[in-house]
Amino acid sequence: MKTIQKRRRRENKTDYLTRLKMLKSEKPRLVFRKTNKYIISQYVLSNEAKDKAIMGITSKVLLKYGWPESFKGSLKSITAAYLTGYLMAKKIQKQKLETPIMDFGMLRTLHKTKLFSFLKGLIDGGIEINCKEESFPEEKRIKGENLKEDFSKYFNEIKSKMDVE
Repeated sequence: MKTIQKRRRRENKTDYLTRLKMLKSEKPRLVFRKTNKYIISQYVLSNEAKDKAIMGITSKVLLKYGWPESFKGSLKSITAAYLTGYLMAKKIQKQKLETPIMDFGMLRTLHKTKLFSFLKGLIDGGIEINCKEESFPEEKRIKGENLKEDFSKYFNEIKSKMDVE
């Protein structure tokens, strides 16, 4: 008799083995997802395999912190991922929540990508996560010096506004 994979596994949405390991740890998870337009992050608690999102932000929030309208199409960039991670770390610390474990879902963990830029933002924001320094993108890419226009001047303004809040 032939076994059929679960629907969400066939659709490349859920890795059940990884999810089971995370649920057994009984720690909160920090879920990272990327869409065609934004970076999404959620702080999730699981109780008896029922997930409850405590808080969540998207990179669209960066517009409130001074992200220029001319760069609105770059809300899924490495720079946006870093700043989203940085903001998430600040919110976790402000609410005095427990340090989460990372949940990347079915994303491939390639070095020097948005995913590791998000992690760098979390670490710079004050969350303790073990990660090799070689995995992070270069500082120039994080600050946005590689974008169509130099973004580094906006980068420092946005980051300082997050620190004040």
